[in-house]
Amino acid sequence: MQVITTIKDMNAFSKATKAEGKNIGFAPTMGALHKGHISLIGNSVEQNDVTVVSIFVNPTQFGPTEDFNKYPKDHKGDMKKLSNLDVTAVFLPDVAEIYPKGFSTFVYVGGIGCILCGASRPDHFNGVATIVTKLFNIVMPDRAYFGQKDYQQTVVIKKIVRELAMNIDIVVCPIVREDDGLAMSSRNAYLSDEERNAALILNKALEYGKGLMLSGREEKANHIKEKMGAFIKAESLVTIEYVEIVGPVYLENIKEVKTPAVILLAAKVGTTRLIDNMIVE
Repeated sequence: MQVITTIKDMNAFSKATKAEGKNIGFAPTMGALHKGHISLIGNSVEQNDVTVVSIFVNPTQFGPTEDFNKYPKDHKGDMKKLSNLDVTAVFLPDVAEIYPKGFSTFVYVGGIGCILCGASRPDHFNGVATIVTKLFNIVMPDRAYFGQKDYQQTVVIKKIVRELAMNIDIVVCPIVREDDGLAMSSRNAYLSDEERNAALILNKALEYGKGLMLSGREEKANHIKEKMGAFIKAESLVTIEYVEIVGPVYLENIKEVKTPAVILLAAKVGTTRLIDNMIVE
């Protein structure tokens, strides 16, 4: 497994790989790898000749009051996990390599980046779009792998690939959950035992909402969202940011219950912001 730290060397690796007629699968991560990341990487290894994993905590997707400086990091543990996964190369740049002095070019994703998570995290998705676009240019993958847990992010990335005519297949892999239903996230490390137990209400609420949608007893999406909100509020450690039911492609709000649809939610458990979602078909 090669460890590559510069754009120049990553470019050279990818060009040499393609010159050999091999394809490249790519899993961009911010490290603190868990089973969700491992599932993305495993899919890439199965489906491509070469797999590249990047580890880069991207400052441009964090707001000024968010957790960039304390975001979980486990470089030694990450490298040990990757060494057992048939990963061909790890791209491990520092911030100055990606954003050199004077950097001022960003990818703007439009209104889709201003709703849901974007409503409380201004410019977050522009930061995501910028780093993903740059990483795609550096690594030159044929396929790139992302998790369904960040559903809005996957929609944004598909949008930039489509609208900027990138010849890359975006593969979205299912949410990986703990045995008790909690969606795996690097931010789960922030939770106390009591908070972690309280966080289980989020997946339970999604299952509850899905059941209501499929029951045929509710015709209005707002009624389902209200019932889900009341369900979550029974857990005192959880503060709801949003519960929404949207279309799966453009994230438009759904008024009348129909499928396919996606139920998305964001909430703070204690001081930790968590997101989750469920596709209803």
